[in-house]
Amino acid sequence: MAQLKENILDKEYFEDTQKDKYLTFSMGKEEYGIEIRYVTEIIGMQAITEVPELPDYIKGIINLRGKIIPVMDVRLRFKKEFKEYNDRTCIIVIDIKDISIGLIVDAVSEVMSIAEQDIVPPPDSKTGFHNRYVKGIGKIDNGVKLLLDCDKLLNDEETEDLSLPV
Repeated sequence: MAQLKENILDKEYFEDTQKDKYLTFSMGKEEYGIEIRYVTEIIGMQAITEVPELPDYIKGIINLRGKIIPVMDVRLRFKKEFKEYNDRTCIIVIDIKDISIGLIVDAVSEVMSIAEQDIVPPPDSKTGFHNRYVKGIGKIDNGVKLLLDCDKLLNDEETEDLSLPV
């Protein structure tokens, strides 16, 4: 019983230390943030094996220390122009909906705290803002970070397709 209570306290402490923390990265001129609780690790670009019949924004799969994970080019997912990968290009490995997936981004910036009171909802669609992947906008000094809703990066059908053994 004492061990269970200790584990619960550890989990609460762990969750508390991750509260309001975001890993920020850039794509073009925009800065984005992902809640740190989704992030498993950050790795450099590596050989990607293409798999037929996947959506164009899923570049293929990688072997990450024996674990096969799909990698998504976030630029293509957001319908931005493809950019050649360079030495700043990174793969952010996240866990969403019980699968690990790598997100290819232009460059990782830093982990920063964005207090809840500094996050505002994105403009509604009446203003022409139609991005289902952004769940909030973090106000940092004079700039903004677009905070991603990781659960919406993949829809249920895509999650099911990527969960199948490749």
